[in-house]
Amino acid sequence: MSLTPNRRLVGVVLLVPLVVTLALWAFAWPAARTAPRDLPVAIAGTAPAADQLQQRFEERDGAFEVHRYASEAEARDAIEDRTVYGAVVATAKGPELLTASAGSTVVAQLLREAVTAGAPAGSEVPVTDVVAAPAADPRGAVLGSSILPLAIAGVAAGAAVTVLGLRGARAGVALLGVAVLVGLLATAVTDSWLGALTGDWWSEAGTVALIVLAIGAPVAGLAALLGTPGIGIGALLMVLLGNPFSGVTSAPELLPRPIAVIGQLLPPGAGGSALRSVAFFDGAAAGVPVLTLGVWAVLGLVAVLVGGRRRPAADTTAPASAREPALAG
Repeated sequence: MSLTPNRRLVGVVLLVPLVVTLALWAFAWPAARTAPRDLPVAIAGTAPAADQLQQRFEERDGAFEVHRYASEAEARDAIEDRTVYGAVVATAKGPELLTASAGSTVVAQLLREAVTAGAPAGSEVPVTDVVAAPAADPRGAVLGSSILPLAIAGVAAGAAVTVLGLRGARAGVALLGVAVLVGLLATAVTDSWLGALTGDWWSEAGTVALIVLAIGAPVAGLAALLGTPGIGIGALLMVLLGNPFSGVTSAPELLPRPIAVIGQLLPPGAGGSALRSVAFFDGAAAGVPVLTLGVWAVLGLVAVLVGGRRRPAADTTAPASAREPALAG
């Protein structure tokens, strides 16, 4: 039964402000509450100097998760494996800081400020960027801004498949084709042209394609099961929640709880983490994010295939005269 014009009017007046308020909350609240929460950092060296450094970090209750290593070499390995974001090394001349601006320029600056503030007045703390952000994108802006376009691409693919009436296997092939082409083109722009990604080209393209598929397939799957409203639900989940909850512009550990956990369970957050690992850390710590993306992609494609087996709803928008012969038969 169709809604009356007055009900449609009330629906628009109430729905649009509600969506805007939700978007403002999703984007503004995490940004306003950015702070370290169990941020993994390393302390390297021998006691008692290393113990004093560890105590300084632990004084900020809940802010840092301290990992201890015996040597600077072990701390460097931990940074390159993405076990920690940075390390403070206790030496005979004083503390030295190891960072990874490719992992997060925001965290690198935060650690620099924290260590400098705890150093004796007038002293200078040496800083080594173990995994540096590329010279073409020293602030990591390209990776940080790439997740939203990829999310939009995925939602657009799912919506297009639905609007064009593609069902079942045809819909799956279309989603796969879009994902592959976006992966190739996006990597050509960000890696080959801008030089903002510096990892293996094909691994980056595959990761981008998986991100798009992990977003587009669930959107199309929801639409296949629920109808057109499924597109709106998918867009809400992937863009209005998934993008601001991803932590890709800073770090998941800087977001309020449980936003960080939710964000990494959604394709935009998992995709950002996977792409960062592939682009700068030779794939270190990419396993869980890639698995998360794979689960979303598979579930979405299954929903598309299951929904495609259902009989399409009758076209209620056709003129009555066009439908009467069928009804009479």
